[in-house]
Formats: sequence, C-alpha cells, structure tokens
Amino acid sequence: MKNSFTKIAFWLCLLSGISLMYIGINFYVNPVQAELNYGISTSTASDYSFHYIKGIRDFFFGFIIICLLLRKQLNALGWVLLFGTTIPAADLGIVISHPDFSSGHLIAHAIAIVICMACGIYYSRNYTL
Repeated sequence: MKNSFTKIAFWLCLLSGISLMYIGINFYVNPVQAELNYGISTSTASDYSFHYIKGIRDFFFGFIIICLLLRKQLNALGWVLLFGTTIPAADLGIVISHPDFSSGHLIAHAIAIVICMACGIYYSRNYTL
C-alpha cells in the first residue's frame, strides 16, 4: 500500500506543481481569462496588479513543490504542502464569496485542498529528517 501511495503522491505533487506554474504564467500572459478561470471577474481598468501577484504566488508555490519533490526533500515538502493548504482554502473562500461563482470553480479549489492535505500528511509523517 505504501509503495502505491508513494507513486500516487509523487505524481499528484508533480502534476500539481506543473499546473501551478502554468497557472502562474497564464496570469501574466492572459490575465483576464486567467481571472475568469480562477472563478471571479473584477473590473480592473487595465490594472493587472492583482493578476501578477496571483501569478507569481502560484508560479512560486508550484516551483517549490517541484524542487522539493525532485530533490527528495520529502519531509520539507510535506510541511510546505500542509501550510500551503491555506492558499487553496483562501482561494475557495474568495471564489465562494463572489456573487456569481460556479460550482466548477469551487471543485478545482476543493481538489487542491485535498491534494495538499493528503500529500502533506503523507510526506510529513513518512519521511522524517
């Protein structure tokens, strides 16, 4: 069982890290569409400061996940994921507070919470320093 969850956790973290880096880049390249994909729509008057902040946050978090995973710093990865669960949880709260949210956007953030928690618990408990 441990071996199969080890593989699942590795691939979930790798794909999550790559996805977060893609999302981060997307907030720089296509900020309006990325905002809609996130689950909200705001009037920015062409000021994309929020988008760039969100973009660098997601890119950095994805980069850290991949670096720790590939360097086999799995205990550190576990703790980063556990504390990092606050990010998709806050995102879920932001999206759900938006008047015209859709359940599809909530599902994406909820899945991220589950992945962060499950992999974070697994790595922090099974790979000690």
